[in-house]
Amino acid sequence: MNRSPYITDAPTVSIIMLKVLLALVPGIIAYYWVYGGGILVTLSLATVTALITEAAILKIRQRPVAPSLSDLSAIVTAWLLALALPPLAPWWLVVVGTFFAIAIAKQLYGGLGYNPFNPAMVGYAVLLISFPVIMTKWPTPLALAEAPLGMMDQLKLIFSNVLPVGVQLDAVTSATPLDYLKTQLMLKQEVADISSAPIFGHFGAKGGEFVTAGYLLGGLYLIQQRIISWHLPTAFIAAMALISLIFNIVDPTHFANPGFHLMSGAVMLCAFFIITDPVSGPTTPKGKLYFAAGAAVLTYLIRVYGGYPDGVAFAVLIMNMCVSLIDAYTQPRVFGHKQ
Repeated sequence: MNRSPYITDAPTVSIIMLKVLLALVPGIIAYYWVYGGGILVTLSLATVTALITEAAILKIRQRPVAPSLSDLSAIVTAWLLALALPPLAPWWLVVVGTFFAIAIAKQLYGGLGYNPFNPAMVGYAVLLISFPVIMTKWPTPLALAEAPLGMMDQLKLIFSNVLPVGVQLDAVTSATPLDYLKTQLMLKQEVADISSAPIFGHFGAKGGEFVTAGYLLGGLYLIQQRIISWHLPTAFIAAMALISLIFNIVDPTHFANPGFHLMSGAVMLCAFFIITDPVSGPTTPKGKLYFAAGAAVLTYLIRVYGGYPDGVAFAVLIMNMCVSLIDAYTQPRVFGHKQ
């Protein structure tokens, strides 16, 4: 049966979400290689919690459970939150954050398609505000750790908060480059001296650069598969590079170069997987450019002047509040109308 050329077979929500999960795999593999198997435990905890929470809320709302669970959207939220958390975070932190993301940020507003805020970033922001000390306990890359933890040791730490005899927490954790940079700048150190610390690689965190590269690879796959458009990631990365370049040119002793900001923290994860959420983001091409650029600028300003080392979550949530306004002022002209 012939059909008009403008009628296409759009992929289902399940197929879209499955491809997003597949695109996260390169970053997860790099995560495992750099930090160890704890990330697999965190991903599993988040996944199970998300599915149980979604099913329970749907039962309470007297909605069908199977269709919502099979669309994989809850698992995508769980994975994005898990990848934003320290991989050796205690099990209850993962459960609390995932529960809040699904129950409050998603289902409270009506479920998939109705949430005005990115659920994973809501869960992350709640944890960061409520448990700031735990959220800064990032593991030292295995290659740099004084006492690298095996899989069983990481399991004990996650579930029982127990370390091997003679091993202190400081021996297996360290500040992230973003946190270390902010702290040392407050102590009147210069960027060139700060970046010589062992935790720094060529651009961002030593080892963490591979994780960032994994997210970049997965993001390019999503663009190639037409799951996401180029507007959001391109505008986010370009705006981050531009504003960090301007500050670096003005004062290179106190502001890091664009390479550091692009390869540190959650920039690539945000550019390709977080701000590209079709529900909580804008719908117009021009609006996507404004939304992404605004998120990048806010992220940079929070990093440099705010109280948190990485501002991705707060920047995205702030821009989520502006989506309706952005869409209203960026609608294309209706055919046949002057304005």
